[in-house]
Amino acid sequence: MTQLKTYEEYQAIAGHLDFPTKAIIGGEQVSAISGATFATVNPANGESLAHVAACSALDVDAAVVAARDAFNDGRWSRLHPSARKHAILKLAGLIEEHAVELAVMESLDSGKTIFDCVTVDVPETLNCLRWHAEAIDKIYDQVSPASDAHMALVVREPAGVVGLVLPWNFPLLMLAWKIGPALAAGCSLVVKPAEETSLTTLRVAQLALQAGIPAGVFNVVTGGGAEVGEPIGRHPDIDVVSFTGSTDTGRRFLKYSSESNLKEVTLEMGGKNPCIVLDDINDFEGVAAHIVNGSFWNMGENCSAISRLIVHETVKAPLLEQVYKLASEWHVGEPLNPAHRIGPLVSTEHFKKVSSYLSHGEKVLYGGETSAGRYVHPTILEVSGNDARPAREEIFGPVLSVITVSSLKEAVAIANDTEYGLAASVFTTNAKRAVRVARALRAGTVTVNSFGEGDITTPFGGYKQSGFGGRDNSVHAHDQYTQLKTIWLDLSSDEEEV
Repeated sequence: MTQLKTYEEYQAIAGHLDFPTKAIIGGEQVSAISGATFATVNPANGESLAHVAACSALDVDAAVVAARDAFNDGRWSRLHPSARKHAILKLAGLIEEHAVELAVMESLDSGKTIFDCVTVDVPETLNCLRWHAEAIDKIYDQVSPASDAHMALVVREPAGVVGLVLPWNFPLLMLAWKIGPALAAGCSLVVKPAEETSLTTLRVAQLALQAGIPAGVFNVVTGGGAEVGEPIGRHPDIDVVSFTGSTDTGRRFLKYSSESNLKEVTLEMGGKNPCIVLDDINDFEGVAAHIVNGSFWNMGENCSAISRLIVHETVKAPLLEQVYKLASEWHVGEPLNPAHRIGPLVSTEHFKKVSSYLSHGEKVLYGGETSAGRYVHPTILEVSGNDARPAREEIFGPVLSVITVSSLKEAVAIANDTEYGLAASVFTTNAKRAVRVARALRAGTVTVNSFGEGDITTPFGGYKQSGFGGRDNSVHAHDQYTQLKTIWLDLSSDEEEV
């Protein structure tokens, strides 16, 4: 595990940060054309950290022009793969040099605990960028089995200018998930970070220029969804949009595409992820540890979080006893204190939404409290059934719903009874049952006897209203940012056969 500093050391670092505030267009740090700014706020205390450029459609236009010029002249798109690889690896190296700065900046801007930023987000950001960089010269094109008189080449080409629209819950990591394969493919980027969490994206874009990624290849436009996100979605000269966020917003990007240039769209959206615990488990503490981590990690602000615990009635009591015990060790408080595992929710609006589930009338088995400063404490509800509001809606907070079942068939039916299909998990000591359940669950990632999302080598995305158009992570992520071209060569000749 990465070595953590003390609370006092992180406070000192926070006091000396130089926050980036300007958009990055064509390699230059620029104010919004309108001159407008917006405050980015520390969720832990409500205080403004900095005033960031509030861009608009005019700024999006400028960024797209810069990205298109960069793509067309080949300064990145036609650069030798080894040169692109070297630049992305250098960017990863610079991020590693500034790892503590970025971790503290991320914690301040999002409310994420410094524990998670230091031990998960920054290391996984580095791993993601390095993995995709190394894949650049290891993904081969194909030759199809044509006739003796023909040769057919199937080649990948960079898709062009891509719009990358990021969520606020994992600003650095979701940035890496998208820029890693997009830059590896040779695309030029127009990145929109979430309005709530713009700072680390801007800082990484500064480091990208320092790493030698050419001007115009990595552009960042900051601002709101209506002002920046929609213009990206509707822009006639953007070829691809990759979006991570809510299902409602994801729908809008499909609409924007249909009403503009039919740009390709990849969506990674919401989840209402089930965790099935069957009646044959015996390691109650081990299973409980996965449930607690899956439910409360990142304050539950995680699209793949365990949201519904579907537990067999015969093991419910001893399992929940261990869940309560381990949940009590997840301390709530100031996110820069490495002893804390639960920080504030990202905004007042989101705090009100999550808090509303605590007084919905369901039985509170554990927690249920809030505290000043947008803190929602880990909470476990026993719901009357899968139709209860907390069991159907994506809460996106540290709230777990418990549903009791009496059979495997009932558990799988309830797990699949949702409009979402992002992630799921099953706990059992029977390998055959585990595989049968994993196959039956309608989700993009199913973990067995663990909570997780796979790793960089495995595709991540969802079924149903959790995903559309492609996957993040693994070599499959590169498909989002490339086009397939067939080159057909006629080798027939009137000359003498050889």
